[in-house]
Amino acid sequence: MQLTPLGVLAGMPSSGQGSSGYLVQTSASSLLLDAGPGTALTLSRYLDDRPLDAVFISHQHSDHIYDLLPLGKMLLGRRLHRDERTGELAVNEAVAAVPLFVPRGALKALVTLAQLFPVTTHPLLDRSFDLAFDVHEYEPGETHTVNDLALRFELLQHVSPNCGIRIGAGDDSLVYTGDTGVTDALPALAEGAGTLLSESTLRETDRSGHGHLTATEAADAARAAGVAELVLTHFSSTDAADHAWHRDRAARIFAGPVSIAQPTIPLTVAATQKKVSA
Repeated sequence: MQLTPLGVLAGMPSSGQGSSGYLVQTSASSLLLDAGPGTALTLSRYLDDRPLDAVFISHQHSDHIYDLLPLGKMLLGRRLHRDERTGELAVNEAVAAVPLFVPRGALKALVTLAQLFPVTTHPLLDRSFDLAFDVHEYEPGETHTVNDLALRFELLQHVSPNCGIRIGAGDDSLVYTGDTGVTDALPALAEGAGTLLSESTLRETDRSGHGHLTATEAADAARAAGVAELVLTHFSSTDAADHAWHRDRAARIFAGPVSIAQPTIPLTVAATQKKVSA
């Protein structure tokens, strides 16, 4: 399993870097985790070579979901064609809609967003969220299969309900936090995983209840879960020195490899450390 960060920032893009978005690939599958601003452009580099099999959105904050509209338009363009007889746009039924897993209630907001920018002369171009995507509003605790990928969603701790995701494929396993504060649910989800891709937004512990982690808190979760490696992401700065500061703090607590997610630099996901219950 390979993980390619598309954007690693908390909040909005900065200095040419996008917000949260991560492409997970195996020989059989391609899965997008979150679609923050700037990630659709970067993702477009990869869509010419292979299709996107599914999209997972951790929660309804703009830095994790906003690029679903341009992504939907991109996918819609691949599913529509000109009818040779009428010259009108039509749906190519041979091209399937892409499964989109979003939190409960997200579809209404996404449809409203799309309706703000109507294409009145070609109404099919406004139907990203029923033609480009096959939308499923998930609940915490659900499990799904996408080709060779086994997915599990679990509620973590954030002001907007946020699910972390565990992905398994063969011997490899990846856990992605989305946004979360300190919660026992994180090491439980990540128990024995190969790679923990964890947010590392703050330098000091969050006392507001909003729900973010420091590097040391991410490392605590990685150590408690017994993962093979920790990858830090969701930074509030593009400064490499700031990222190194986070990595160094985490390495003081977690004995395994600690690395920094960098846009377009692929990482190989580590093997599961021990068998865990589904």
